[in-house]
Amino acid sequence: MRFQDRTVLITGGSLGVGRACARAFFAEGANVVLVARRLEPLQALADELGDPARVLVAAVDVSDLAALGELVEQAVERFGGLHGLVNNAGAHFRGPVATRNADELATMVDVNLRAPIALSRLALPHLQKDGGFVVNVASLAGKIPLDGAATYSATKFGLRAFSFAMAQELAGSGVTVSAVSPGPIETGFILDELDEVENVVFSQTLCSAEFVAGMVLDCAQDGRRERAFPVFGGKLATTGYLLPWLRRLMKPALERKGARAKERLRARMRG
Repeated sequence: MRFQDRTVLITGGSLGVGRACARAFFAEGANVVLVARRLEPLQALADELGDPARVLVAAVDVSDLAALGELVEQAVERFGGLHGLVNNAGAHFRGPVATRNADELATMVDVNLRAPIALSRLALPHLQKDGGFVVNVASLAGKIPLDGAATYSATKFGLRAFSFAMAQELAGSGVTVSAVSPGPIETGFILDELDEVENVVFSQTLCSAEFVAGMVLDCAQDGRRERAFPVFGGKLATTGYLLPWLRRLMKPALERKGARAKERLRARMRG
């Protein structure tokens, strides 16, 4: 087992990618500290995992920095150390900036960027004691400016930059920092708001929460700087970022492709 007797803290741990990460790390021998705002789904997942001695659940809003500090200390006291951190919790209020209020925009910054930065710093002294890892769940939206999701895209750009810079700061320390940048994931994060999701998002191949969790575990093991999926989508996003004129040229075709894919997905969900 790759993470036998290691302790991993996972934010957004009750649903989607966070839940898949919890199951995967637990299956690989880890103790898991599961964090989300609501206790009930966390407890249900803990019951499913079946070994209460290896699971700690905490209903915490990751934008509450004082609560994050207490959480880290609670995890260390319970399991004797902290060896890994998966910053997965995310918030997305969809639509152009002009359609969202200031509190919604600030929440995205707090949850998607401020909390991972602060929690990484709080966890770092413990990660350094015995070698550890930080894996930040970013997005292809952090590789190319995504209009209609400007603030979300900005936070994921920032999270990737933080990951790469922190990895350089910690080179040779025994602590690795990685980013996982998936395209659209077939979870409620997208499916529950299908009509509001930008068509261009669906021009990329959907992946499962379990697939993303697999990328997270691989980064936790080997410290690779970034894993992205789909691979071609990641390269296309980088190219579009470096060559804005090419992005503008390709956007109509990608939006048409995405609209067709969205309709197929909607029909499948109805059927």
